[in-house]
Amino acid sequence: MKVSVLQMPVQNGQPAKNLGTLYRMTAKAMENRPDVILLPELWRLGFYPKPIYDYADPDGTETRQALARLSREYQVNIVGGTVANAIGRQVFNTCYIFDRTGQQITTYHKTHLFSPSGENQDFTPGDKLVTFTLDGLKCGVLVCYDIRFPEAARALALQDIALLFVPAAWPTSRLFHWQTLLRARAIENQIFVVACNECGKMPGDVPLAGHSTIIDPWGEILAEAGEDEAILQANLRPIIRKQIQETIDVYHDRRPELYNKRK
Repeated sequence: MKVSVLQMPVQNGQPAKNLGTLYRMTAKAMENRPDVILLPELWRLGFYPKPIYDYADPDGTETRQALARLSREYQVNIVGGTVANAIGRQVFNTCYIFDRTGQQITTYHKTHLFSPSGENQDFTPGDKLVTFTLDGLKCGVLVCYDIRFPEAARALALQDIALLFVPAAWPTSRLFHWQTLLRARAIENQIFVVACNECGKMPGDVPLAGHSTIIDPWGEILAEAGEDEAILQANLRPIIRKQIQETIDVYHDRRPELYNKRK
């Protein structure tokens, strides 16, 4: 499976300009005919103008139409990063996934909201993890802060995902955490991790880290961006995962009866 990661420069509160960037970068990425394209977190608005409800896409309508059109036009699977999605009076940080035909195959609402920034006051958390299949490969998705919770990645891994997508808006000040956590999630779960971060700045001139990355189940970096706009690409070979599991079978050696005990 060939994946492309769009490390987008996102302009805060300007959806039309950000959609233009998406169209331009998608066209460029498709020159190499990837099977899947991954977008960053909150690519439509940035992270994020307030009050977020006033900027959110009602029921994700504009976003879903744009992603469906791109996936149909280019016949490519799209893991659509996230957008601020208004459902009634609630706003979710939502990822839409589309197959090559333009069919929306699943939706994930970010489950862990970053309370230090007040994200939990502006958004409603999702209440379930999701898996989905792209071109025969079972996948999962977590968003940004979600990767600080190893239980979430392990829950997906126990459903036998081979590939974890991670859209994010991660700041430069915690770049080391971003790099370390992504590699840890790949190694401990023996899965591919494909992570897409924004670049540029958040409101308040807070720099975003960039450094989108593609990691194999050994923790080897297959591709990594710098701090600026970039399109990452790599070819994932699922046989590697099988070989690793045959070498070090952590799933066989697990002791789940110990893990939920309390003192």
